[in-house]
Amino acid sequence: MSANKYRIAQHLYMRAGFGENAIMLEENAGKSPKKLVKKLLEEAETFTDLVVEKENPMLADEMQDLSKEDKQALLKESKEIIKTLNIKWLDKMTESKGMLREKMTLFWHGHFACQSPNVFFVQQQHNQIRKQALGKFGDLLVAVSKSAAMLQFLNNKQNRKDSPNENFAREVLELFTLGRGNYTEADIKNAARAFTGWNFDEDGSFMFRQRTHDTGQKTFMGKTGNFSGDDLLKILLENKQTARYIVTKIYRYFVNEKVDESIVEKLATQFYESEYDIAALMQEIFTADWFYEPANIGTRIKSPIELLVGLRKQLNISFADTESQLIIQKMLGQILFYPPNVAGWTEGKSWIDSSTLLFRLMLPSVLAKADNLDIQLKEDGDVNTAFFAKNRKIEIKASLNFGNFQQVFGNTKTKDLITDLSYYLLQTEIMPPNKALLEAKINGSSQENSLKVLVLALLSLPEFQVG
Repeated sequence: MSANKYRIAQHLYMRAGFGENAIMLEENAGKSPKKLVKKLLEEAETFTDLVVEKENPMLADEMQDLSKEDKQALLKESKEIIKTLNIKWLDKMTESKGMLREKMTLFWHGHFACQSPNVFFVQQQHNQIRKQALGKFGDLLVAVSKSAAMLQFLNNKQNRKDSPNENFAREVLELFTLGRGNYTEADIKNAARAFTGWNFDEDGSFMFRQRTHDTGQKTFMGKTGNFSGDDLLKILLENKQTARYIVTKIYRYFVNEKVDESIVEKLATQFYESEYDIAALMQEIFTADWFYEPANIGTRIKSPIELLVGLRKQLNISFADTESQLIIQKMLGQILFYPPNVAGWTEGKSWIDSSTLLFRLMLPSVLAKADNLDIQLKEDGDVNTAFFAKNRKIEIKASLNFGNFQQVFGNTKTKDLITDLSYYLLQTEIMPPNKALLEAKINGSSQENSLKVLVLALLSLPEFQVG
């Protein structure tokens, strides 16, 4: 069996999604990237909103009449429902159809990092990102910038003509569009003036408050006029540096942390000229010959969410409760809807430290045994995830199903299992010492037992941590 037969599909599904199970890889191995990408884009056209709350449970008029204890109870209930939204999204990511939209939504979730205690606003913003994830970046930028969750998170409610607040304007320039160093402090001050009056009502709808808006002349990026917030976003999109910044970030996330400047510049030009068409950009990347070069395969450390969803897909895992998956996210350092700060999660080597690496390697066997764990949950910096107990025994309640592997590898000879399974599960070669350990694990075992032992062992290798 040749590794090359599976490498292209495996690499694509890892980067455009979260990896795929053995049956899916077997069905698509050998197909051209163009054909596979076309199918991914077609399947991503259909999507549905994630809904856990049909109306805002935290209306200001009603909350002002509540006692302090009742307000705290309402906040606690809202956070509990955010947990439900978290798991619903994980379930969606685990599905094969629509994987590209889910992966792009996860990328933008980090790009437009935001927190809110109000589950209705969180859900609303998530669905705006989900809707525009493969559309035009300009539409996505406007939708997220006008979302109640973001305006609340970046204090734009407090941005008024007589007392400008620069938080929102600074992050729009630094994190959403141009990137640090491509604007002046004067640009930030004038952008803040342009965004005065941007607000939202109780159902999360955008609201422009004319009386708090600064109607004076503003000079921004070398242009002068009576600019509104919408004018500012239009000027930012007209600046090719926005295309360059977004494409560079996408390249680091989907291709390689080591940026090929010539490729990025070419992609940025195409992205700019297509009026920021995200789907067209991703199609260009995923069908390019350079995307499948060895230097870009198996080089990216999986984020905690990618690791968890990948394991769910490979092992067809069923969790008996919500808490188990939330604890895994917490232990690994990435909780959906709780980015660590306004800049989102730092990718790559930042995912790995002594405690997270150990837990990553232990996770498959922990899931297989459904063990109790004595754990100390990591601090989150400025993220409020106090709904997790700090020190206690955590019971992981999960069941695994090896049916996919039995279907594909049921007739494979035991002596060939290590090699054949590694082609499916890993994108790098197994280091010789690890291969020797695997051989020792199945010495004298039956084929069925060897299959299960090897799957768990391969998923526990350092080689599985990259994709």
